[in-house]
Amino acid sequence: MELEELKEIIEEAERLLEEKNFYALKLLLQEMEGADVALVLDEFPDKKIGILFRVLPKDLAAEAFVEMDSDNQELLLSSFTDTEIKEILDELYIDDTVDIIEEMPANVVRRIIKNSSPEARKSINEILKYPVDSAGSIMTTEYVRLDEDITVEDALKRIRRTGVDKETIYTCYVTKPNRTLLGYVTAKTLLLSDDEQFISDIMETNVIVAHTDEDKEDVVKEMSKYDLLALPVVDKENRLVGIVTVDDAIDVMEDEATEDVEKMAAITPSDKPYLSTSVFEIWKNRIPWLFLLMLSATFTGAIITYFEDKLVASIAGTALIAFIPMLMGTGGNAGGQSSVTIIRGLAVEEIRMGDILKIIFKELQVSILCSISLAIVNFGKMLLVDNLLFGNPNITVSVAITVSLTLVLVVIVAKIVGCTLPILAKRIGFDPAVMASPFITTIIDAVSLLIYFNIAASILSI
Repeated sequence: MELEELKEIIEEAERLLEEKNFYALKLLLQEMEGADVALVLDEFPDKKIGILFRVLPKDLAAEAFVEMDSDNQELLLSSFTDTEIKEILDELYIDDTVDIIEEMPANVVRRIIKNSSPEARKSINEILKYPVDSAGSIMTTEYVRLDEDITVEDALKRIRRTGVDKETIYTCYVTKPNRTLLGYVTAKTLLLSDDEQFISDIMETNVIVAHTDEDKEDVVKEMSKYDLLALPVVDKENRLVGIVTVDDAIDVMEDEATEDVEKMAAITPSDKPYLSTSVFEIWKNRIPWLFLLMLSATFTGAIITYFEDKLVASIAGTALIAFIPMLMGTGGNAGGQSSVTIIRGLAVEEIRMGDILKIIFKELQVSILCSISLAIVNFGKMLLVDNLLFGNPNITVSVAITVSLTLVLVVIVAKIVGCTLPILAKRIGFDPAVMASPFITTIIDAVSLLIYFNIAASILSI
């Protein structure tokens, strides 16, 4: 839904709520998707959210509830009666209920568990026992199970009878009575097969599976690689315990992308949305990294201090000081380009540990082309603009050569450092995203100054 259209609906809902025209309000909201209704509800103050929510039809209310901000979910659950909680839970899939439970305080969790059916409670406890980053934690136990010795006609009858409560009916899983996974059959195959055929004759036995303790990121990568709408999850005895559906896979991808972006910006990842995070929590997530980067940046200051007297003592040295920010900035940007490219390649498994030599060689070639291009432009700019146009007599040919030669070496070193650090980080067990722009920039700043001042000492004898 377009933003302008959403704003108009919010304004109309506010007007109808003010007029207490609940029938018209229901008509307005019931034509919307659950995710859009959640956005509308999130825009209202706490006291009005409950009123709006109770206007919704049950199925739409459940869809919207899943998509709502966790703070508003807690607000509603705290205000609901046990009967209302039970009505909502009856409309939710098990994996969505588990996701909500993980966000709620203990007193709300107790009420959710209390008002869940015995079967749902068993499934919830089954999922909650798995580690938070595992396939078991994101699976749902609501899938269609078929026996291998039934006919297509019987299978379709079972789907019609039980499918309404399942998260997906497109892929049906064939198991033994003890739930040992034998294969799967799609709804398309069932519809195109003769009614008298047995499931064992039409099922696919080459099944890609995930194990309950497998990392959820790896599960999502498998689903992406093979274009799967659902992936069965089995235990150590190859018994089917659940499935991971594509909507949960997308949630994992979004969470992991957010986490990587935060790490690349030198921020400790947070599970909460920005507007729901307190100032103290944001401070706590950011300050350790700022301390670390601040302390590491003292090396840059130490290098400048060491060469300060020599720079100030000569006219050429004074001219060189003006180009320090440009060299450090260009080096940091060059290293950042390489590091982000490699981090992305590692994340989608386009790049592997064994490719490090190929990567270094390629980045070396790229860095030579980039650095020479930058040096030529910089050399011309210093002599034509700084010297002739601005009339700065301190910008001599020797100074321009010093800065341009430094630029060449800095860009080459920056790109090599930027492409190798993420790979080395992954090799020793760290998240490659940590080795992104802030760390790369800090390292390159110090290296740039060392290169700059040593070249200046050789060419300008300072």
